Amino acid sequence: MNSICKLFNIKYPIIQAGMVWCSGWKLASAVSNAGGLGIIGAGSMYPDVLRSHIQKCKLATDKPFAVNIPLLYPNIQEIIDIVIEEKVKIVFSSAGNPATWTSTLKAHGIIVVHVIANTKFALKAQEAGVDAIVAEGFEAGGHNGREETTTMCLIPMIKAAVNVPVIAAGGIASGKSMLAAFALGADAVQIGSAFAVAEESSAHQAFKEKIISSAEGDTKLAMKKVVPVRLLKNEFADAVEKAEAEGTGKTELMDLLGRARAKLGMFEGDMQNGELEIGQVSAMLNEVKPAKQILDEIWSEYKAGLKRLKDLHNELTD
Repeated sequence: MNSICKLFNIKYPIIQAGMVWCSGWKLASAVSNAGGLGIIGAGSMYPDVLRSHIQKCKLATDKPFAVNIPLLYPNIQEIIDIVIEEKVKIVFSSAGNPATWTSTLKAHGIIVVHVIANTKFALKAQEAGVDAIVAEGFEAGGHNGREETTTMCLIPMIKAAVNVPVIAAGGIASGKSMLAAFALGADAVQIGSAFAVAEESSAHQAFKEKIISSAEGDTKLAMKKVVPVRLLKNEFADAVEKAEAEGTGKTELMDLLGRARAKLGMFEGDMQNGELEIGQVSAMLNEVKPAKQILDEIWSEYKAGLKRLKDLHNELTD
């Protein structure tokens, strides 16, 4: 049995990313019900809102689901307490030191996965005792690695460095890219952008439409002096690019970012002044679909691609 499917007790080695302003209980439960692992994104939720989403997700699915916790969250202790109190079985941590909370979570029987973008932090995560690692390449949306290492390079490096299962992320939105990730050594894939445009995603409809109408080159990694983030081009992204070209410092960039900029764009639908986080693979997305259909299509394409490779192998070895 696949190591990740066994670890999480899921049917398919497909994980939905815990994206801010997109990954509420409706999306998480839909993905879990379809056989993958759905994740509630705590990064855009106040503690009481997170508790509500966890409780609603429990009612909507009897399958495993997870909560993604950015470790730099200002109310982190309260978030950790809620996850423990609500008996969440799987936590994906990100944006911080995994050594801080991994042992606490594991002491309560929680499976812990940490998101990294380089070998150094993969090893730190393994040392902290995580059960698996998400290796996220440069193509990914949202917060990103400063090294700008692509998924094609990152996955085999991480797989060679650690002994725990590796989940590939960044630029994966199809069965073909899933197959490529497995060829590189991944044990599973984490998919964000494709599920951001799912019917069940809590993202604003205007954001979903902007994603599916985007073209190649419409995203760019920005804010590297603050926290690297991949953005869809709009007036805000243009302002960030101009400020960075002029050598603007970290404090001024933080002022430009302001508060609730991501909520303004992704959740409230301001397509010009909001922060629109999405991956490069957005250029390949062209339709809003139910989460189950997205997952089923990815799995079917993966199986078809695997058969094609087997046929090719047989042709080459005849």
